[in-house]
Amino acid sequence: MASIHESKRDTAVGIRRTRTHRGTVAELLSPWEEFRQVIPLVSLKSLLHRPNPAMPKVAVLMCTMQGQHFLAQQLNSIATQTHPSWAIWASDDGSDDHTHAILEYYQSHWGEERISIHDGPAEGSTANFLSLTCRADIDADYFAYADQDDIWEADKLERAVAWLQTVPSDQPALYGSRTLLVDARNQHLGYSPLFEEAPSFRNSLVQSIAGGNTMVFNRAARDLLRSAGESIEAITHDWWAYMLVAGVGGSVHYDPYPTVRYRQHASNQFGANINPVAQYHRARLLLQGRFRGWIDANLRALERVRDRMTPENQLVLDEFIEARRRWLGPRLVGLWRSGVRRQTLLGNIGITLAALINRL
Repeated sequence: MASIHESKRDTAVGIRRTRTHRGTVAELLSPWEEFRQVIPLVSLKSLLHRPNPAMPKVAVLMCTMQGQHFLAQQLNSIATQTHPSWAIWASDDGSDDHTHAILEYYQSHWGEERISIHDGPAEGSTANFLSLTCRADIDADYFAYADQDDIWEADKLERAVAWLQTVPSDQPALYGSRTLLVDARNQHLGYSPLFEEAPSFRNSLVQSIAGGNTMVFNRAARDLLRSAGESIEAITHDWWAYMLVAGVGGSVHYDPYPTVRYRQHASNQFGANINPVAQYHRARLLLQGRFRGWIDANLRALERVRDRMTPENQLVLDEFIEARRRWLGPRLVGLWRSGVRRQTLLGNIGITLAALINRL
């Protein structure tokens, strides 16, 4: 009798273990099964064979890392661009979630001509974007940075290319725009700040006005970034692109029209800085000297390309560097003389306060 009870007990335990194992597997696979059901919104194979004379090609430089939750929506938003001539170069920085599987799934639908997958340097997002920017085998007329978790408005590339085509091809040109802020569920939260002053090298020394997720640039700007190298010690790839293109006298355009739905979520490396909590956090970083450290790194990077900068911007750079080294009174006077400024009154009050406490 005991053996019968033991047999039943062992069978029941085995069933429970099997159910538990199946439940665990199902939980692990459920996110991927969800993504498998996200069918591309447009048949890209038909686009590959559609006659498209003289349409400039855009290389979309996308960096990924643990991107499974939002990557599919971003890929679909690129697929539905009104400017149809594009190809994605995806560089993954060592994801161990379903990011690679999602990229491969889309590649199986779209083909390698539309999306190619590569390994990043695994040294952070800035290094990943710069490594993509400097790849010699990426050939295109224009280049667009893409984050893994945003959603592009349908006319993003069309608007950017339309402006870039107004700039002579041998002149470095960089397009960026305002963003529409959304939460993890793509619900509207607000907008990024609206900047009204023209982009300039003086502004770029203390502020990055457009996120990399909005940036599109021409081949001359890409060649400039490549010549500077991928090991440059800049804080972020987008801030670096703004400083470099502006510094050499290139054209920088800020579009007040939001072209990207910038997703705000817990895993953002940098948020939009629009709520009091985020602004308090930024103020703490400034008081702790973090902002000064960012400026130090950016200035070291600029010294490496000093010979490429215009004489006027070399003078601005020298005045700013010298002002930061001085005592309080001369420091403030030097900052004023250099013309270095942010886009808003509140921002300029902030850098003045930073200069007062030697945190600029």
